[in-house]
Amino acid sequence: MQVYLNQKETEVPEGTTVKGLLDRQQIAAEGTAIAIDNKLVPKSEWDNRTLAPGDKITLIRATFGG
Repeated sequence: MQVYLNQKETEVPEGTTVKGLLDRQQIAAEGTAIAIDNKLVPKSEWDNRTLAPGDKITLIRATFGG
């Protein structure tokens, strides 16, 4: 199934959750925010929010430092 992660076409298995996508991409959840089709997905929903074909996923990472 095709989804778009930060505007890049990405193949994921059907039934993939937001958390599953992060795991597949080896992205740590800490300091990360996710929006799907321009709507923020709360972290409390990541385990249960299943991706759909064509979803446009925006991943935002906080940067720390000085």
